[in-house]
Amino acid sequence: MLYGARPAEAAFSSGWVSGFTMNAFDHSKTDALFQFSHISHSTQEHLKKVYSSLAICMCLAAVGSYVYIYLVACLVRVSAASPLAVLGLLICLSTERKRLAFLEGFALLTGFSLGPILDDVIAVDPNVIATAFVGTSVIFICFTLYDTHRGHLFLRGTLMSGCSILFLVSLTNVFFGSTLLFEANTYLGLLVMCGFVLFDTQLIIEKAENGDEDYIWHCVTLFDDFISIFRRLMLILYTKEKPIPHCRGLRIWDRPKPRVTCPQTLLLSWR
Repeated sequence: MLYGARPAEAAFSSGWVSGFTMNAFDHSKTDALFQFSHISHSTQEHLKKVYSSLAICMCLAAVGSYVYIYLVACLVRVSAASPLAVLGLLICLSTERKRLAFLEGFALLTGFSLGPILDDVIAVDPNVIATAFVGTSVIFICFTLYDTHRGHLFLRGTLMSGCSILFLVSLTNVFFGSTLLFEANTYLGLLVMCGFVLFDTQLIIEKAENGDEDYIWHCVTLFDDFISIFRRLMLILYTKEKPIPHCRGLRIWDRPKPRVTCPQTLLLSWR
């Protein structure tokens, strides 16, 4: 009984506290997120291959970005078409070993093509990269776990409409250069890509349940979703930061001239 309280009040207070404590330490709802008994064993094994390949792609993309920034940025410029060319070969090949090799090459070149973007961010605040990566990982994991228990295939039409709107807004903003349209496009793009994580995860599960075991192509789908979210989240954080005087310039170790990139111009270059 609480000191100085009437019996009825004390009973209510103790009951409320005990109930709150039980709810606070009731992990049944949390544990349910990590239970996949509703998914067949073969699909679970397929998802393990997909996410293992995705983890490898992340590491290779990080290596590619590091190589661009610190080793060969002044000697080699890889266009955005390079990862697309490797992706085309990945589609055409049928041998699993060759497709895995091209998947690794695709991830490496994707990271390499992110080099100019990361270089611009480092010129403002290097901490933005780590923050964007952690935020992207949290978003990706949360939406993936949420999706395994609910159907979201109905989002296809909405997401396609969102992509059309993003394209039209981007095209319009090329001529007007509106900051409002720029911010709306960035945040809407982030929302649409989060929706694609929900949709693509559910689609991969449904395909695996129906016998589609092409884990390499499924990995490419999720890898593209992750990179797209990472780009937009990093852009949002980038535009919120003020340039640090000692970090302005072309290179992190040699910055003879201050440089600040216009966000609208940067958004076009990031696409």
